[in-house]
Amino acid sequence: MNQAFQRRDLLVVRRRGRAWSPKPPKWNEADMHRLRKAMFRILCVTFMLAAGLVTVAASAQASVPNRWGFAHVNVNSGIPDPARQAGSWGAGFNVTVAPGGVGQTYVTFPQLAIDGGVVHVTAISQTAYWCQAQKWGPVGPDLVVVVQCYKYGGGPVFTPYSIVFEQSTGTLPAPQAFGYVHYDGASIASQFNSAPAVNTVAGGGGVWTVTLPGLGSAGPAGNIQVTAVNPVQPARCKVGGWASAVGAQTVQVRCHNATNVPLNTGWTLTYQRERAITGAAVPPKNFAYTFDNTPANPGPYSPVPAAVNYNSQLGINTVQNAGLGQRLVTFPRVGVLPDDVQVTAYGPGPEYCNLQTLWNTSGSVAIVRNVVCYNGTTRVNQPSLTTYTSAF
Repeated sequence: MNQAFQRRDLLVVRRRGRAWSPKPPKWNEADMHRLRKAMFRILCVTFMLAAGLVTVAASAQASVPNRWGFAHVNVNSGIPDPARQAGSWGAGFNVTVAPGGVGQTYVTFPQLAIDGGVVHVTAISQTAYWCQAQKWGPVGPDLVVVVQCYKYGGGPVFTPYSIVFEQSTGTLPAPQAFGYVHYDGASIASQFNSAPAVNTVAGGGGVWTVTLPGLGSAGPAGNIQVTAVNPVQPARCKVGGWASAVGAQTVQVRCHNATNVPLNTGWTLTYQRERAITGAAVPPKNFAYTFDNTPANPGPYSPVPAAVNYNSQLGINTVQNAGLGQRLVTFPRVGVLPDDVQVTAYGPGPEYCNLQTLWNTSGSVAIVRNVVCYNGTTRVNQPSLTTYTSAF
């Protein structure tokens, strides 16, 4: 498992309103038929390998199917917002939520059991709240993510939030690019690079430099999301800086504790370019992202260069002022339910951002009203990165 779950965690997870704990699987005739077919294929491959008829892939990861899921979690128990959840599971399944401690929720993504991948989560609140991932990992056939939300100063609170999980494999043709890193506070726990190449992390103590080789661009291009991962204390993380070069994307990650003190903690980072935040699998047709890099601009304006303001349906994303520290973001032509929005603050200080209310999707336009940024509990004009995706 990517993140070890204790027995008490398993007992908290609920499915269809009943306490759930692992049990031996029951095999029916259809299961046995699939098992016999799988064993036959294994025997065939083994024979061919022995005969020298096939070669082993360079990376075993290439055989793992890509998996993704997102949800708007607006309850702490039961099935969250059905209109804004989707994933790579089949029909008949739903994301479910179970309560933990104060401000803590267990989010079950059905049929996504896998080690690795990354989680991003964004608080939805009209005050200075944020949410972080505590841990995630497979539980039976599902993936369970533990999310904890806090108010500034460290008090645990429940607030709605948006969450996305994805795990990727394979390569992408330029100019498309995708990469992620899950750093556990000491080393890289999991990673992906569509070049393909090996990502690296250097630094510590609250400031890290992440290098994504092979995903470079001649100028700024794409979008970045960062989320804190800490199972025991409040933590929030952001993009501290970003440099694009032909050979690599270089990103600085900065993290802070419950107030504004730099903190050594875990985190996740995702870089996307002309791909949805849901990963390197076949993308949805409708997605967009933008970098509000001049937050004092009253707008509406379209951030430049155009490569940081991408829209898969050739719409022109815009950002405009909605009050101190509040930015209204519009993604035309791509607004299709179900959908997801994630936000990350940008800059060297302790500022952080969330979503003021649930975004609106109507007439193929997705309207984020608003991205709100804080220093402590004070709203401030702050650069931020916003990404939107539909499931379609």
